[in-house]
Amino acid sequence: MKKTIWVAALVAVVTSLSTALIFDYSGMIRPVVKVEQVSGVPAHSVLYSKNENGEVIPLDFTATSEQVMNAVVFIKSSHQLSRNEMGRNGTPNLPDPFREFFQDRGFSPFFQQPPMEGGQPPVEMGAGSGVIINEKGYIITNNHVIDHADEIEITLHDNRTFKASVVGADPATDLALLQIRAEGLPTLPLANSDEAKVGQWVLAVGNPFNLNSTVTAGIISAKGRNINLLKDQYAVESFLQTDAAINPGNSGGALVNLDGQLLGINTAIASPTGAYSGYGFAVPSNIVAKVVKDLLAYGSVQRGYLGAMIRDVSGPLAKDKGLALTEGVYVDSLLNNSAAAKAGLQAGDIITSVDGNTVRNAPQLQEAIARHNPGDEVRLAVDRKGQSKAFTVKLQSRDGEEGLAEAHQSALLNHLGAEFQELAAENARKLGIEGGVKVTRLFAGKLRSQTDIREGFIVTKADGQVVRSPRELEKALSGKKGGVLLEGIYEDVPGVYYYAFGMDS
Repeated sequence: MKKTIWVAALVAVVTSLSTALIFDYSGMIRPVVKVEQVSGVPAHSVLYSKNENGEVIPLDFTATSEQVMNAVVFIKSSHQLSRNEMGRNGTPNLPDPFREFFQDRGFSPFFQQPPMEGGQPPVEMGAGSGVIINEKGYIITNNHVIDHADEIEITLHDNRTFKASVVGADPATDLALLQIRAEGLPTLPLANSDEAKVGQWVLAVGNPFNLNSTVTAGIISAKGRNINLLKDQYAVESFLQTDAAINPGNSGGALVNLDGQLLGINTAIASPTGAYSGYGFAVPSNIVAKVVKDLLAYGSVQRGYLGAMIRDVSGPLAKDKGLALTEGVYVDSLLNNSAAAKAGLQAGDIITSVDGNTVRNAPQLQEAIARHNPGDEVRLAVDRKGQSKAFTVKLQSRDGEEGLAEAHQSALLNHLGAEFQELAAENARKLGIEGGVKVTRLFAGKLRSQTDIREGFIVTKADGQVVRSPRELEKALSGKKGGVLLEGIYEDVPGVYYYAFGMDS
C-alpha cells in the first residue's frame, strides 16, 4: 500500500514539472507585472513641528519657498581686468576671501573669464544672489559679489532684468546695498536674529552654480561663529551657521525662517573642496538692518568701537591666567584714549555682558557693540580678578570721535560709483594745489564703466569749477546732463589728467 502511494506521488510531481516546462517553453507563462499610475496626489508632510502655541503641525516648506523665491534675485557683475590684476598664469588674482577658500584648490566658483583676444585683458564675470528688502528696488547682497564691478545686472524671479547702482558697501561685514529703478517689488521682512535658536528650521534661497531660484532646507547649527574670513581691519564676524546646502552663487542670498522672514544673508562656506560640505554661514539680520539704515542715512556705516584688543576666554587661557571663569571675553590690551580705557576698563578684565545680555565669546561682543553708533552708551558687566564690576562706556568712532559723522555721500556721488574725501590742507600744500577731492574707493558706476580713472585721483575741477570738498563736487555736478569733464592729479604721477563721462548715459 505504501509503495503504491509513493509511486503515485512521484508520478504527480513529474507530471507537474513536465507541464510547467512545456508551457514555459511555448511562451504561455509570463510574469504578471501590475503598473498603476495616478495623478493629482498632494505632497504629504512627513515631519511635524510645533507652532508658537505649542500645537503640533505638519512641517511644510512649500508656502515659504513660494513666498521667498519672488524676493531673491540673481546678480551678475562684470569687470574689465587690468594687467596688474592678472596672475602669472593669465588667470585673475582672486580677492582674499576667495583665494583662501578656493584658489589653492584650482577652483574659482564666483568668476569666469573668456580667453584673451587680441592681447586685451578679459572681462571678469561674477555671479551671486541678492534679497529685495524694499518695494522701491533696494537690494541687499554681499560686498564680495559686487566689489570691483564695472556693471551690475539684476535678474528678478520673473526674469525681468535691470541695471543696478551701488548705494553703499561695508567691507567690515561683507554687505552691500544696491538699487534698481523699479517699484512694487516683492520684499522680505527682516526677522530679529537674536531670537533665532540653534536647531530651528531654516531655508537657504539663492542661485548656486547659476541654478536660479534654488531652495535648500536645514537647521541653524550654531550662532556667533567667527571663521576669520573677512580681511578688513575692523571686520565684524558673528555668523549664523547652518547645514542648509550653500554653494558658490548663494552668496548674498536669503536665509529665512519658516515664516518667510529674513534671518541672515548667506555669505560663505567652509569646505576643503570649494563646494558644500555641511557648513554655511550667514550675516545675522540684525547686523544687516544696522548696515542698511546707516548706508541710506549717511552713505557709510556709523559703527561704535570699544578700542580694546580682545579674545575668547577658554580653558587653557583660564588656566594660564588663573581665571575663575571659562566663558566671556578677555581684554588683552586697551588703545590709548579709547572708549573702554576712558570708562575704566583694564587689561585682564573679562567682559561677561552688554546691556544685560550675556556674551560668551568675542564674536558675540563684537556684534553687540557693532549695532551701536559712536556716542552711544553701553553697560558692560566685567569680572575683575573674581569680583563683579559694572561700567558705562561711551563708544567712539574709528577716529576716536564720540559723535555721528555727517552724511558725506549723496545719491548723485554714489551714481558716479566712487567714494570721495576732502584732501587735507597739508597734503594740498605739498602737491602745490589749493585743494581737491580724493577718490578713495571705486565701485560700479559712471566712472568705472566710462573712464580709466584710478583710486587716488584728486579732483581739482568739475566742468571748470574749482572743487575742494565732496559737497562742492556735488554742487558742480548737480543738474548736469550730457558730458562732464573732471580735471585733477595723482599724488604719485606727474601731470594733469582729464576724465570725461556722460551723466545721463
